[in-house]
Amino acid sequence: MTGVTRPPEEDANLPGFCRALGIPGLADVHTHFLPPRMLRRVWEYFDQAGPLVGVRWPVRYQWSDAERVAHLRAMGVRLFSALAYAHRPGMAADLNAWTLAFAQATPGCLPSATFYPEPGVHGYVRRALDAGARIFKVHLQVGGFPPDDPLLDPVWGLLAETGVPVVVHAGHAPVAARYTGPGPFGSLLARHPRLAAIVAHMGAPDYQAFLRLAAGYEGVTLDTTMVFTGFFGALAPFPAAALPLARELGLAGKVLLGSDFPNIPYPYAHQIAALAGLGLGEQWLRAVCWDNPVAMFGDPCNLRAPTYPQ
Repeated sequence: MTGVTRPPEEDANLPGFCRALGIPGLADVHTHFLPPRMLRRVWEYFDQAGPLVGVRWPVRYQWSDAERVAHLRAMGVRLFSALAYAHRPGMAADLNAWTLAFAQATPGCLPSATFYPEPGVHGYVRRALDAGARIFKVHLQVGGFPPDDPLLDPVWGLLAETGVPVVVHAGHAPVAARYTGPGPFGSLLARHPRLAAIVAHMGAPDYQAFLRLAAGYEGVTLDTTMVFTGFFGALAPFPAAALPLARELGLAGKVLLGSDFPNIPYPYAHQIAALAGLGLGEQWLRAVCWDNPVAMFGDPCNLRAPTYPQ
């Protein structure tokens, strides 16, 4: 590190951090915007340290949608997502209608969608793609379903064919579940090796296994969501021995900035400071914070989806 990119201490420092690093801003592939009722329930669950959270997790940015969008823009976050995830049948299609409408009304937001193993899933995923979805999210821990559920096989095939990325919470952290871990996710990739999958939280706590999967499959990348922060380090510390591979993959376009905003118990700047503090070099920081996400999703000012094959 040259010292030019001093780790930001506060959210207000982030635009200056980006200027010093020589990037137009930040591109964050893992942020959440949800229908108000669902969002309140999510925040209550985190505040109460629910069973799938396991620790006290006070959400810092419990603000309105407009306030949170304004804060992202003030920090220089020019590209972000509205990741929702279905945890039971019958809710994904409605979530998709909300998140896609939110993106349509919110410049810089990736049109986002989700799915769940249920009858009709292929149809509503197809409709979401036709409506412009650029990124999907599934949560194997919260959803409690295996990634190789037969109902999802045509969906994975469709996403592999179109090349639209899907953020998959496949790791055990913060609380292990039946279908999390590198084993079930690795089986999915063996079945659909062309899938464009973004592994949430870099697969914590099995970082090395997920890094190896990313190295072995062309379409697999990892997001940095909460990794390297003090909070997450207490739950799932990142092994120093894995840093060289994380650097190599970041420079190869396979590590993307993610934050979990607004559902984080610390300032947004702490995620960026944690990445800057790794000492992996300014080129790596530029790649992770801007170049790699933009290479995947394109110009933040032009997020309309291409026409996919029928």
